Amino acid sequence: MNAFATSGPGLATVTPGDFTRAMGAAATGVTVVTTEGVAGRFGLTVSALASVSAEPPLLLVCVNRRNPCVAAITQNGRFAVNILGESQSDVARVFSGRTGDGSDYDFSRHTWTPGAHGQPLLGGASAQFECEVDTIHDAGTHRIFIGRVVSAIRGASPPLIYSNRTYAGMTPLLQEQTQSES
Repeated sequence: MNAFATSGPGLATVTPGDFTRAMGAAATGVTVVTTEGVAGRFGLTVSALASVSAEPPLLLVCVNRRNPCVAAITQNGRFAVNILGESQSDVARVFSGRTGDGSDYDFSRHTWTPGAHGQPLLGGASAQFECEVDTIHDAGTHRIFIGRVVSAIRGASPPLIYSNRTYAGMTPLLQEQTQSES
């Protein structure tokens, strides 16, 4: 049940364009969500990832319902989240469908191995999670998958960051560097 008014007099409306432009200011990690199973092998660049709980370990990803990855994750019942390392912007472009060279969504362009639970994991990723679908919610244009984490691996690479339609690496602030060196 929604306890808050979602429409009515006095509530401002925001256009999708205004919303998207404002959200561009958020700096997010970049992930490729993958799935493999009876529905096939699919992957998609996703920036909407969040930790839900450590006990039990749960995370969520949001995927546009028009993308075929939604049906595949739903049918396969499993997915992986590969947090890209700062040198993996090409992987992000391939799985966002923006290569311009016809190699969109092409797993053969990068090194993938099956995880302990059979999901495609990217070599050199900053972190990898294999999940079983726990809960599914639809909200607006997207489907929210809450996954029960069955495998979590931390890699050595610093994460790739995305903000204002640009990929970047993480650079600690000078003040933070000085404090950590003390």
